[in-house]
Amino acid sequence: MPTAAFTTLGCKVNQYETQKILERFEALGFEIVPFDAPADVYVINTCSVTQTAEAKSRQTVRRAARQNPNAVVVMTGCYAQFTIRRGERLEEAHLVVPNPDKLRTAEYLLEHFPRFKEQLAQAHRNGEMPIRRRSRAVLKIQDGCNLYCSFCSIPYTRPVMRSTPYTEVLEEARSMVEDGYREIVLTGVLIGDYGPKTGSGGPDLAELCAMLGEIEGLERIRISSIEPTQVSDRLIDLIATHPKMCPHLHIPLQSGDSGILKAMNRPYDQAFYLDLIRRLRARIPNCAISTDIMVGFPGEDEAAFQNTCFVVEQVEFCRAHLFRYSPRPDTPAETMRDQVPDAVKAERLQRLQQVSKAAARRYASRLLGTVERVLVETRSKLSGLMTGTSDRYLQVEFAAPTSLVGQLIPVRLVDLTPDGVLGELTTA
Repeated sequence: MPTAAFTTLGCKVNQYETQKILERFEALGFEIVPFDAPADVYVINTCSVTQTAEAKSRQTVRRAARQNPNAVVVMTGCYAQFTIRRGERLEEAHLVVPNPDKLRTAEYLLEHFPRFKEQLAQAHRNGEMPIRRRSRAVLKIQDGCNLYCSFCSIPYTRPVMRSTPYTEVLEEARSMVEDGYREIVLTGVLIGDYGPKTGSGGPDLAELCAMLGEIEGLERIRISSIEPTQVSDRLIDLIATHPKMCPHLHIPLQSGDSGILKAMNRPYDQAFYLDLIRRLRARIPNCAISTDIMVGFPGEDEAAFQNTCFVVEQVEFCRAHLFRYSPRPDTPAETMRDQVPDAVKAERLQRLQQVSKAAARRYASRLLGTVERVLVETRSKLSGLMTGTSDRYLQVEFAAPTSLVGQLIPVRLVDLTPDGVLGELTTA
């Protein structure tokens, strides 16, 4: 039986798409193995959102080729699409699948490397069956972005706006629940754009979430990254009142300075963002907010950077993905004046990490003594405790048997840890 290994760089959309690619390989008869193990096929779902992401994509492709020089290394995703557009070639990538066709990666492989067809046929004749893997369910409901932020290349790699018909979403969600998943994370490139104008068949995002909430056996629904301007009052009300909706949203900030936000072509300013957070937490007490923040965008001076620090301190994000600006080809920001030196970017990133960590600990400390539902995931190799993710997106460690993996259980939060919260099982 041929073996295949998968890895993902980038966003939850990429994670979802990798899972769908993996499931197709699994259905054909490939045995799925860890990415750091010897494999016949390595599939790398790449990212191009920053220069660092592109560099990691190349490094990952080369690492796979070194692990097994006889393997077929397949590259897809946004960075792969950029190499096609630029006419570039990465020697270690034996097959490059265009980003729009990535869900047909298995078919591309069998077409270009037909030897795997015979290996699969032989495995089926021998009665060998693939090993099925499970993880937290990520469900992609939307694709494409038309915002054209001045720093971002995604509209060039995912230009078609499309909402998955709600009947297909509900069908896939039910299938996930039947497979044993308790939480579904809804994801999309511009998830707040989900609706009838782009193919949903009727419902918008809030209405779709309400429909998903009626599925028996589904216990938790989480919404991944959503733009500040797309958090509707109806969605806020649903999160506040529906027991299956996680009181958590990932809302990208990018910068806390209104002038920089305007240069980024972001459709909001600092005041709008802070008012949104106030409205959320007034309606949803202790609502968890995670975010993305960029430092070193062209024109960012110390005062603009301090405005970002101010927002982080005010909001107290539960988690923040912090990164340095890097020019993306063919984007307006690439040619802007007042590019920030790399050394300044690095220094500001370090300072912001300290501010963000302190703010996150303040947020978590306010929840000590409360009970959160935690999805039990794995046992920590460092502490030996079980770990899981709470409703409010906190990483919680607690003493429990491994038999609880995959279950949602009540855990009382009792203390802070360096990376999250310590908890204890409770019946409350």
